[in-house]
Amino acid sequence: MTLTLYGGPKTRASMPRWYLEEQGIVYDLVELDLRGNQHRQADYLQVNPFGKLPALVDSSVQAMDGTPLKLFESGAILLHLAEHHAGQIKSAAERSLRVQWLLFANATLAIALFVPSNREREFPRLMQALNHHLTPGRPLVGDQWGAADCAVTAYLAYLPIFFPQEDLSPYPAIQALITATQQRPAYRKVMGMD
Repeated sequence: MTLTLYGGPKTRASMPRWYLEEQGIVYDLVELDLRGNQHRQADYLQVNPFGKLPALVDSSVQAMDGTPLKLFESGAILLHLAEHHAGQIKSAAERSLRVQWLLFANATLAIALFVPSNREREFPRLMQALNHHLTPGRPLVGDQWGAADCAVTAYLAYLPIFFPQEDLSPYPAIQALITATQQRPAYRKVMGMD
């Protein structure tokens, strides 16, 4: 079995890479040079026709055409890894809840953080609700840290990196989660903090 993750600096590849490291799943990392347009070359477009990062090739799972499974979108990659490599999905309810949080992270939280017009309007409301929902040390779904935690926490941990001026003091649970995340060895490795 071979898992190959395609990524590059400042891409969402850090999310599935962090998950792979946390779960101790063996993988190969192929870092593409975005400035050199490696993500727009024909060989990579065979993996992801949109030329975006991340992408994952899983030779242990056959696609419908009989070739190794190729996935793009960090949320889809995280769900696949949780289901097929980490064994974290034990019921239909768990799968649905993980999908819910992955979609929330990539469709709602990411937009609230990184789209300026949405940031002004949505950020405080989402942060307040998340702050009340999060309990330090308790996973979002199931009984262990997983794909949902990875996606949501990754975006929250971007706050001090991309928006250091943002006052997070009204959100103590989020602050505690960011601090704990920054101490995780796998996160530090993936983010180049060591």
